[in-house]
Amino acid sequence: MKYIEEFNDPERAGRLLDEIRAKVTRPWALMEVCGGQTHSIIRHGIDQLLPEEVELIHGPGCPVCVTPLEVIDKALEIAARPGVVFCSFGDMLRVPGTDRDLFRVKGEGGDVRVVYSPLDALDIARRNPDRQVVFFAIGFETTAPANAMAVHQARRLGLDNFSLLVSHVRVPPAIEAIMAAPGCRVQGFLAAGHVCSVMGTAEYPDLAEKHRVPVVVTGFEPLDILEGVRRAVHQLERGEHRVENAYPRAVREQGNPAALRMIEEVFEVADRNWRGIGRIPASGWRLSDAFRAYDAEHRFDVSGIRTEEPAVCRAGEVLQGLIKPTECEAFGTACTPRTPLGATMVSSEGACAAYYLYRRMNAPAPRGSVPQEEMNPVG
Repeated sequence: MKYIEEFNDPERAGRLLDEIRAKVTRPWALMEVCGGQTHSIIRHGIDQLLPEEVELIHGPGCPVCVTPLEVIDKALEIAARPGVVFCSFGDMLRVPGTDRDLFRVKGEGGDVRVVYSPLDALDIARRNPDRQVVFFAIGFETTAPANAMAVHQARRLGLDNFSLLVSHVRVPPAIEAIMAAPGCRVQGFLAAGHVCSVMGTAEYPDLAEKHRVPVVVTGFEPLDILEGVRRAVHQLERGEHRVENAYPRAVREQGNPAALRMIEEVFEVADRNWRGIGRIPASGWRLSDAFRAYDAEHRFDVSGIRTEEPAVCRAGEVLQGLIKPTECEAFGTACTPRTPLGATMVSSEGACAAYYLYRRMNAPAPRGSVPQEEMNPVG
């Protein structure tokens, strides 16, 4: 399959690994921003195939994982109300709130539905004028255009029974927060290609210059990630800190102008809480004044919810790249995909879920001596 099989070629992967080994002369720590990249890295054992000088740190790039607990609880409160149809992508249904999740609300009689697009939820609102239909609008910049389009269409169609519960977050402010945090070890970034396909790369040069870190935009297949690592290591070894686009088949410097116009019309930049991390200035979007009538949080008056994370869960440290999932005492015991304590274990892009799914059940072993049963070779 074009653009898939050729980026899973073991021979080309071996050549890239040889190039990285030939370049590296000292330890470097790189952070992959996106949870999809994390899953690809763990699935294919890329972190274990790299030379021991190159460490990959897993970043906070899972939108489900960083959705704040108080927003989850607001979703649960709204979904349980009579006359409400609550629509969400499937990976949100098992994310634990304070005392339940959306699956439990559904089991208790709430009308909770899995949809594949916010426009599906809009169609439900059109066909059910006597019901309030709410779509759980989470995600990074990637999902913002479709969510903006749904609200735009609702206003055009005159649908007053449709609203969004918004928890959108933005990547560049998160990178700024990571680099400013005490004890940060990150020396370079593999930026998320799908985010940059929407937003372009204009926000990254200032970050690269300010913090003197290379930022390499990469895709999600094994060769994409290895090429990103190769370029980042090359820059670090030469003392450079530039933005490079290693994903040109999907990313342009200017991004997607039509999508950017839609986001600008419907949303405005706002401070946002990140689960496990805290409040990051200008790191999210909310509906602009012109579309505030479609804000479910205001429509259903669910402000003022107070929450507290389970003390044993260290998902916040995982999201900040401070520990690997296996360093959490609850990993694989009290916290499993069937009994998740945090969103990083239940999300399809969560780092804890990746480690559990691909049998990384023990503390990290020295690279170069990886048991065969724990590896998934590239390709």
